[in-house]
Amino acid sequence: MFAAAIALALLQAASPSVTAGSPEIRFSFEHPQLDPSAYTLVIHEDGSGHYRSTPGTSSGPGIDGYGSLPTERDITVRDPLLATLFQTARSHHFFAMECEATDTKVAFTGKKTVAYAGSDGSGQCIFNYSHDKELNQLADDLMAVAFTLHEGNRLAIEHLHSRLALDSELENLQAAVKDHRALEIENIAPVLQSIADDEAVMNRARNRARSLLNSVTSKH
Repeated sequence: MFAAAIALALLQAASPSVTAGSPEIRFSFEHPQLDPSAYTLVIHEDGSGHYRSTPGTSSGPGIDGYGSLPTERDITVRDPLLATLFQTARSHHFFAMECEATDTKVAFTGKKTVAYAGSDGSGQCIFNYSHDKELNQLADDLMAVAFTLHEGNRLAIEHLHSRLALDSELENLQAAVKDHRALEIENIAPVLQSIADDEAVMNRARNRARSLLNSVTSKH
């Protein structure tokens, strides 16, 4: 029970609370064959936000029999990504537009819903793939934020139940950061710090965690 409590605290580590009434972008993703199978990011213009995910039903038990957990937590998104998100929303009619490339057949990569709500306008559009490169990039960036949060969840579980898996997981995360498939690493800094400080974890994994933390520090 004690270990479970620690895991829950790490998975739900909170950043500043969502600010009510400020302009917001909402991004939802659904793909029944992935884990998580659905998640939603709500991001306010001051950088505060919230993340909620649902585990994939087909994923089954994960690390040492521990399946992924539903997650709900506050997050923070910073510039330059934050500014780009809201610039894209405003330059795209607050997403009050048709954004699916209906004339193009591409593989299903997930149902993406982008929505904007603010005093200056509102709108929503849904797509699997769009001809608009900026919309596709916005979706890729927000999926990269969600990927970081999911990796933070996995690292927290592995730290408690499967420490030998940490080195490989952290190596994968480093590669994802390098390729911009993982963004806003600051949101999982507490998990990375707990790994870096744990002498029971192999040094190589601890060094990877420190390297990721250093990359966060160097940005600010």
